[in-house]
Amino acid sequence: MSVSDEAKVAIVTGAAGGVGRAVVELLVARGYRVVAADIAPLVSDLSQPGRVSVVKADASAAESARLAVDTAMSGFGRLDLLVNNAARFLLKSMAESTDEDWDTLMAVNARGPFVHCRAALPHLVEFGGCIVNVASAAGWAGAAGEAVYGSTKGALIQLTRMLAVEYGPSGVRVNAVAPGIIDTDFFRPALQTGDPETELADFIALHPLGRMTTAAEVAAAIAFLGSDEASAITGAILPVDGGFVAQ
Repeated sequence: MSVSDEAKVAIVTGAAGGVGRAVVELLVARGYRVVAADIAPLVSDLSQPGRVSVVKADASAAESARLAVDTAMSGFGRLDLLVNNAARFLLKSMAESTDEDWDTLMAVNARGPFVHCRAALPHLVEFGGCIVNVASAAGWAGAAGEAVYGSTKGALIQLTRMLAVEYGPSGVRVNAVAPGIIDTDFFRPALQTGDPETELADFIALHPLGRMTTAAEVAAAIAFLGSDEASAITGAILPVDGGFVAQ
């Protein structure tokens, strides 16, 4: 039996950023109650008593995952959707990438979803919920300067598929979206040349639609995969990338 959106509860990590904020706002507009988690202080702006609870925590830490799940269960009484959105980006050649770069990005982009899935899955099984991971086109297509970042997102794509197979018999769906360049502050600070707008234009040119994806477009894809309309979809990686991986 399906549950109306008015009764559903979601956890969104990386909620203070462009995509995370768009996801929280869209889910709230659809009637969800949301636990918005982020290490950034700006996450406090999302607080709405009785509708959005805020958790300030490092997404890579297991205790943060437990805190987010406990907040959902104690405050709202159930858990239906986990959106693993928290991430860090790196645009750096392989030769320049450091051990610290690798460890830092793996901790947030791969271990973070792992610990949140592990904490959430018992409740998602109980309530017939689902997981949507925010991967990247860089996780399944080669791109210069993204060896570290792309590897973390490749790990997340594989985690998505593994959990879809493992938890499908328990009624839990696990999917991912794979954006290309999104028009938020996530990508722009990594531009390294003296002419960032030209560098950005070069990246945009790699996308057949010839533009960046918006945070709202990514949020809409996440909300779809988390909805009953996608009830037969699991283990899928949905490109939201302006055609980048179609080439």
